[in-house]
Amino acid sequence: MIPVVTQAGRLSVMVYPNRQQLGIAAAMQCAERISHLLEEQLYVNIIFAAAPSQNEFLLALAAEKDIDWQRVNAFHMDEYVGLPATAPQGFGNFLKERLFDRLPFREVHYINGNAPDAEAACFRYAALLKKYPVDIVNMGIGENTHIAFNDPHVADFNDPLAVKVVDLDLACRQQQVNDGCFTALEEVPTHAITLTVPSLMRAKYIYCMVPGANKAAAVNHTLHAAISEQYPSTILRTHPHAILFADVNSAG
Repeated sequence: MIPVVTQAGRLSVMVYPNRQQLGIAAAMQCAERISHLLEEQLYVNIIFAAAPSQNEFLLALAAEKDIDWQRVNAFHMDEYVGLPATAPQGFGNFLKERLFDRLPFREVHYINGNAPDAEAACFRYAALLKKYPVDIVNMGIGENTHIAFNDPHVADFNDPLAVKVVDLDLACRQQQVNDGCFTALEEVPTHAITLTVPSLMRAKYIYCMVPGANKAAAVNHTLHAAISEQYPSTILRTHPHAILFADVNSAG
C-alpha cells in the first residue's frame, strides 16, 4: 500500500488506488500518532468528522484495539440545528454508530443541535475545547471546499469564536442529498453549529480524508487555489503537520 506522495505548501498529500486503502492507511497513521502522544501525555483529545467520506477511515480506526482508548477524549466538529435527536443524519449519531460506541473512550462530548439556546450550546462546547486542547483533527473537505461547516461565505481564518452557528450554503446542502443522507434538498437543515477554522487549525496534527470523484474539484482548489476564505480548505496548506489522503478519483 505505497501511495503517491506530493506536497502543497506545508500540506503533505498521499494518493491511494482506492478509498478502502485510503481509509486503512489514514487510520494506521492516526493510530500511530495517538500511541506516540500517549507516551508523552496523560490524555489525547481528538476531533472527528461525520460524513460518508469518512466511513472507511472510521471503521478501520475502530478496529485499532491496541490503543489505550480510555485515555482518549472524543469530540466532533459540527452538528445540524433542529434535527430530531434520533435522526440518523445527525453527526453525533453517525459517529456514535461507527466509532464512539465501538471503543471505550474516556469521554465523548456531543454538540447539542437541539439546545433551546444554540449560542449557549456553542459557548459550552467552546469551553470544553479550551479545557481539552485538541491534539488531532480528523476531517474531510466538502464539495465547496468547506472544512467542518465553514462554507466559503461564513469561513473566517481569523475567527474570534471557537464554535458558532452558521447558515449552510446551497452547495453544502445539495451535497448532503448527493451523499444520500437526505432524499431532497428541502429536508436538509439550513443551519448548523460548527467549530471555526481557527479551532480546527489549532490541532497539533490534522488528517484529512477526501475520497471520490465528486471531491476532485475541491481537492484541486485545496492544492492550487490562492489561500483564502473563498476556498476554506486552502488553509490546510499552512499547517505544519497536516496530511491530505486522496484516492485516484479525488486526485483527478
